[in-house]
Amino acid sequence: MPDISAKKILLVDDEADILHLLETVLRKEGFTHIYKASSGRQGIELCRSEQPDIILLDIMLPDMDGFEVCRLLRDMTVAPILFLSAKNEDTDKILGLGLGGDDYITKPFSPKEVAYRMKAYFRRHQYFQKKDELPVYSFGDIEIDEKRGEVRKSGKPVSLTAKEYQLLLFLARHPNQIFSKSKLYEAVWGEEYFGYDNTIMVHIRHLREKLEDNPSAPVHVLTIRGLGYKLRDGSAGV
Repeated sequence: MPDISAKKILLVDDEADILHLLETVLRKEGFTHIYKASSGRQGIELCRSEQPDIILLDIMLPDMDGFEVCRLLRDMTVAPILFLSAKNEDTDKILGLGLGGDDYITKPFSPKEVAYRMKAYFRRHQYFQKKDELPVYSFGDIEIDEKRGEVRKSGKPVSLTAKEYQLLLFLARHPNQIFSKSKLYEAVWGEEYFGYDNTIMVHIRHLREKLEDNPSAPVHVLTIRGLGYKLRDGSAGV
């Protein structure tokens, strides 16, 4: 069994009684790092700042529904998301799971069952983590070894700063997907974007200087005019 006391739990629900009940039971079951949010926006900010290992998300929230929150959370985390809802319709379950949710728990529920489901997720994650190594991403002559935290070009190591590496790794995890400057800044720097175009542009330029044969005519780290940037994996057209 993994050490659940080190796992971070994010609870997002606008009912204070439910938050208190869940926190009480989860602490009794051994969870110690519990973060609570009573609105969707607060949940998003806590996810960005705390990087939880699992998220319990109510669908009926005061500022936005849980489906929209889930969609936004999926831009910044791969942590399991367990929906809480008073609705029991199949359409809601299908929608929630289709947006990136991992489970759907209907109210009223047993808090102890929720705790056991969380433990089950962590057991499965530990099992697959042992079975599977972290991936090595390949883009032409560029390799990004996530397990070792290394980048190689034509087999030779490339020295990147921490932020350059995090930016490249984020793009590598989403090949051929276009990200705006604001999405990249919020995902990599973990702060709200206030139009710091120069920060992103400088880091993109440095990546090209270190990774591209011709930084002025890049073939991997591409600018999509008016939209943002993407990392091209070579198997799809520009």
